[in-house]
Amino acid sequence: MAFRDVNARRHIGLQQLSSLALAGRTFLGPVKSCKFIVDESTNQSTLICSAVRLIESLDLTSATGQLLNETIQAQNKEFKTGMSTLLFLVGAWSNAIVECLQQNVPVSAIVSVMSEGLNSCCERVQCLQISIHDINKELCSSSVRPNTSKSKTCQSGCDSLPNSQLFLYFQEDISVPEIIPMNSCSHQDYDCNFNKRLVSPLTGFGSVASLVRPAGDKSMSVTSGSSVPTSSCNKQKLTHSRYFSTLGKSLFSSQQGNFQGYLLEPSADSCECRGLGHLAMALSHGNETSVKLLQSIVTYQQETAEHNGSSQLNVAEIVTCCLVGLPESYSCASPGFVTLVSPEQVTVIKYFEGKLLRILLIDGDLTEQYRHLGFNRPYNVRTIVEHPSLQEGDLWLSSMLDNLIKFGVNLVLVKGNVCENLMERCIANRILLVSSVTWNVLCAFGEVTGTRPVTYLTQLNASCVGSGAQVELWKACDGRAMDLGELIPARIKARGIRLLTAVLTTTVASKMQLIEDQFWTLVYRLHHAINDKKVFIGGGAVELLCLSHIQMLVEQPLQPANQNAATEFHNPWLAASKTEYKSVVLQALASGWKQYLLVVMCNTTKAASELEACASVDHYLRKAADCGSPSAYVLKEFRRGDLLGNSAGAFADHKEDLKVYDNVTAKTEAWRRALDLVLLVLQTDAEIVTGPRKNQLLNSHVSSEFMFL
Repeated sequence: MAFRDVNARRHIGLQQLSSLALAGRTFLGPVKSCKFIVDESTNQSTLICSAVRLIESLDLTSATGQLLNETIQAQNKEFKTGMSTLLFLVGAWSNAIVECLQQNVPVSAIVSVMSEGLNSCCERVQCLQISIHDINKELCSSSVRPNTSKSKTCQSGCDSLPNSQLFLYFQEDISVPEIIPMNSCSHQDYDCNFNKRLVSPLTGFGSVASLVRPAGDKSMSVTSGSSVPTSSCNKQKLTHSRYFSTLGKSLFSSQQGNFQGYLLEPSADSCECRGLGHLAMALSHGNETSVKLLQSIVTYQQETAEHNGSSQLNVAEIVTCCLVGLPESYSCASPGFVTLVSPEQVTVIKYFEGKLLRILLIDGDLTEQYRHLGFNRPYNVRTIVEHPSLQEGDLWLSSMLDNLIKFGVNLVLVKGNVCENLMERCIANRILLVSSVTWNVLCAFGEVTGTRPVTYLTQLNASCVGSGAQVELWKACDGRAMDLGELIPARIKARGIRLLTAVLTTTVASKMQLIEDQFWTLVYRLHHAINDKKVFIGGGAVELLCLSHIQMLVEQPLQPANQNAATEFHNPWLAASKTEYKSVVLQALASGWKQYLLVVMCNTTKAASELEACASVDHYLRKAADCGSPSAYVLKEFRRGDLLGNSAGAFADHKEDLKVYDNVTAKTEAWRRALDLVLLVLQTDAEIVTGPRKNQLLNSHVSSEFMFL
C-alpha cells in the first residue's frame, strides 16, 4: 500500500496537464498576447492566439497530452469558442487538486464534491442569462438615445471616412436586375435595395450607418444615436492601427469614382438587425476587425431573409477566402464564391466574363483512381497493374474531356482534387475546373442553377448540368483585379445565390491563420447566441457569482453524513470523508475561477499584478456578500459598467455604452469538459502504479488488486 501512497502524491498526469495549460495563459481575455510557433523542419513560423492552434502545434507524445488534445478538439468542433477557457481551467484545477492531495484529501471526495459544486454553480448562474430579444430591445433603444455628446458622435460617425480603403464592401450582385449609380441616388432612396446604396458599415458599429451622399447632394446625413450631422465632422484622428492615417476628405472623394463595390447599410426600420450588429460587437471581446465584417454579413442576410425566409445568420451560407499580400483594410464580404485559381486559368475566366455558363458539380475527386467511400472491389478480380500505362491514362483523359464537351459544360466545381493533366486539357478547351470546393458551396450553386451533383463524370447526363453561373476576376475596393503571384482570386456567382464569401486579407503570411480563426470564432459566438436565444452577461460576472456562491457553500455549517450519502458511496467512511473535506475541495474548485479572473484582469491591464487583482476580486466578493443578494449586486454592477473595472477592451470609444456578453452553452460546456478531464486524469493516476519494485509488489498480499501492463 505504500506504493499507492507515493504514487498518489506524484500524480504525473495532473502535473503534465498543468504544464501544458501554462502556455495558454496569454490567450485569456479581450487583450491577448499572440505566440509564434516555429516548425523546426521548415523553419516557417505561424502566429497563433488560440488554444486549438497551440495544442495542434505541440508534439504531444504522452497519453495525458492526447486526452487534452481530444477534449479541446471536441469543444472546437461543437462550439468553435471556449477552448482557451477550457485549457486554462484544466491547468488551474489540476494545480488545485494536487494541493488537495497534499492535504491527504481522498480522491473519491475530490471527485464527488467538485462535480456537485460545478453542477450547483451552473444552476446558480442561470439568473445571469439574458434573452436575445431583451438585448435587441435594449441595444436598439440605446442606439437612438439622444444623450451622446456632440464630440463623441462626431468621432463615432466619421472615424472611417478619411481612408476609403478601410471600408468593408459588397461587390455588385448580378441577382439585382438594375443597379443605380451613385450620382443618381437622392435622399429619398433610403428604402432602396442594399446594393443600390453606398454607405459606411463602420459607422456606429452596427447601428444605422450614415449615407455617403453623391456629388451635388447637399443634404446632411445623421448618425444614429445623435442629431449631429456628419458633415460637421471635418478632421479626425484615427488611432490603434498602423494602417490608419489622418488624410483629409479629398482622398475619400477622389477614390469614389474608382470604387465598383457596394457598401451595405442596415435598413432604418430593422431594429432587430441593428441589435444583432451590436450583439456581435458585444460578443467579439475586442476583435474589432472581424466584428465589422460580420456586421455587414448579418445585414446582408437580414435583407435576403425577408424574401426567402432564411435565418438571420446562416453559417452554412458563409465561406472564407484568404488572400496574402493585401492590407487588412481590403477585407470585405462578397456575394458568391471567391476562390483562388492558377494564372493559367485567368485566360479562361476573362473569356467567360459577362457570359452565362453551364455548370457541373462533382461530389468527390476528379481523378482516375478515385472511388467513392464504401466502394468494394470485386472479389474475383485480381489487380495486375495498379497504375495504368500512359496510353490507358490518355484514354481516360480523352473520355472525361469528351463528356464535358458533349454536354457543353463550361464550369466544373469539384469537392476534392483534380487530375493535373485533365486540368491542363480543360484549360486548352476553355473549361474552368475549380477544386477543393466545400459541400455547402456545392449545395448553394445546386439550388440556384438546377445542378445535381455527380460522383463520377461517367454519370453525367443532361439533367445533371445547370446553367446561369458567371465568373469574373475578383476586384479589390479600388476596382482593380488582384494578381497575387502564384494564385489569383476569382469570383463565381449566380442569380439568387445566398452564399457569401468573407475575403480576409493581410500582408503577413504568418498572420493569415490567426485572422481566419478570429473571424470564425466570432461568427459561431453569434450563431450560438441566436440558437440559445440567450447569453450570459460578461466581463467576469458569471465567474464572480460562482465564487460568491461557493463562498456561501463553504460557510455553511458541516452536516453529518446522512443516510443518502452513505447509500450513495456504499461505505460510511467515504460519506463521512466527503462531508469532512467539503470546504477544502470547494475552495479548490473556486480557485480555478479566481485564477481565471486574475489572469484576465492582468492581461487587460485592469490590474498591475495578480496581487492587486486578487484584492479587487476579494473586494467585490465582500460587497456581494454584504448586499445579501450576490446575483442582484452583480447585475447592478454589470449594468453600471463597473464590474471588475470592466470595459469594452479594444472598443475604447464605446465603453460607456457597450456591454460584454458570453455564450451560455459554450461556456458551461467548457467548464464541464475541463473538470471531467482533470477528474479522469486524477482517477487514472490513482490507479496506475509507477516505480521499479514490480516484483516486490507481485509477491505481496495485495498483488491481486493490481493489473500489470
